[in-house]
Amino acid sequence: MKRVGLLLPVLCCVLSTVFLGCGKKGADTVAVGAVFPLSGPVANYGTESRDGALLAIDEINAAGGLLGKQLTLIPEDDEGNAEKSLNAFTKLTTRDKVAYILGSSTSGATMSMTQQAQANKIVLISPSATNVNVTGPGDYIFRACFIDPFQGVVGAEFSYNDLGSRRAAILYDGGADYNTDLAKSFEEHFKVLGGEIVANEAYQSGDVDFNAQVTRIKSHNPDVVYLPNYYNDVALQAKQFRDQGVTVPLVGGDGWDSLVDNAGDEALNGYWSAGFNADTTDPKGQAFVKNFQAKYNRNATQFAALGYDATMP
Repeated sequence: MKRVGLLLPVLCCVLSTVFLGCGKKGADTVAVGAVFPLSGPVANYGTESRDGALLAIDEINAAGGLLGKQLTLIPEDDEGNAEKSLNAFTKLTTRDKVAYILGSSTSGATMSMTQQAQANKIVLISPSATNVNVTGPGDYIFRACFIDPFQGVVGAEFSYNDLGSRRAAILYDGGADYNTDLAKSFEEHFKVLGGEIVANEAYQSGDVDFNAQVTRIKSHNPDVVYLPNYYNDVALQAKQFRDQGVTVPLVGGDGWDSLVDNAGDEALNGYWSAGFNADTTDPKGQAFVKNFQAKYNRNATQFAALGYDATMP
């Protein structure tokens, strides 16, 4: 969920279209609030987003500011907890008088703030909340990323077409919207492509022993396992799969971000979807963007049939 390259243009675009007199700390300074998980189980996402926002603000200010104003960030920690997100939102809007808030990193925490943001005309921008309902409350709510169903579709396309998979298994957190949404869209589209879901296993948030699910999945002999879960769970799951001799590719979504800092060789032969910078000047990156756009624009009709707008710019 590294959104450093995304926050800068979104922040500039949104803030430059609305009045900058609100939420200011001084005549020439505008305060921007931030609600991110800076501690807790998904703190990596929050600290990356906060640091990306700080980098963006530094670049904006160094270039003369935005509409003649300098920006400053007021970060709050929600620990990935929806109730604490709403508390932080209330503090930022009532005490700090901000009119613009970045956050949160996860969909549930973000959606705890969206109704209040819309009702009070507070611009709320999430860098990584992928649930389809995040922007539903109205035109003051924005996101800088794709949606959950699109990730599941891309995962199915990659597994079927690039990895040659025909027999997929799924292991997901059954109590979390992010995980279940990705699992559902992967399953639906993998079947549309002609693949078979040979095992579909769920677990509950906080579980650390997945060996029973792994054993059942192994007995069905899949050629790929889809793990639409967060990096802390995937690190444990990958090890338990490998310990039981399951060596097939493991595929997941952007919840895997930071997996490389939390897992070892068991994560090899693993693949995950994430955002990328379409404006990159790196030759290898430009080639990737070109190939990606061509490939998934060709599949836009299939995506649209499932109700997803998956066309690329």
